Amino acid sequence: MNVIDRLEMEQMKKNIPAFKAGDTLRVHVKIVEGDKQRIQVFQGVCIKRMNRALGSTFTVRKVSGGMGVERVFPLHSPIVNQIEVLMVGRVRRAKLYYLRKLQGKAARIREKRTA
Repeated sequence: MNVIDRLEMEQMKKNIPAFKAGDTLRVHVKIVEGDKQRIQVFQGVCIKRMNRALGSTFTVRKVSGGMGVERVFPLHSPIVNQIEVLMVGRVRRAKLYYLRKLQGKAARIREKRTA
């Protein structure tokens, strides 16, 4: 293992829950306004997850005020304070870009039930 890989392993977070595209997430994000810091919650459906070690990202989509809002979060960044999985979705694809064209009830994702 070379030096770069070792440094990346030290910076990676260990407390990340298992989630995939289709899951409904609540992401707690640190917002810096001037000299003050606060936590803002962004809740929506994960439409994409890209795994590249330290460069891993995930995209969360929500509808706010009738308009779709997507936000890309770096998985191992200190900006992301906490990730909660609210619902595990039942989907058949890894990237859910088709949700961008759908509205209302058509954009719902069924919940995966576990026995």
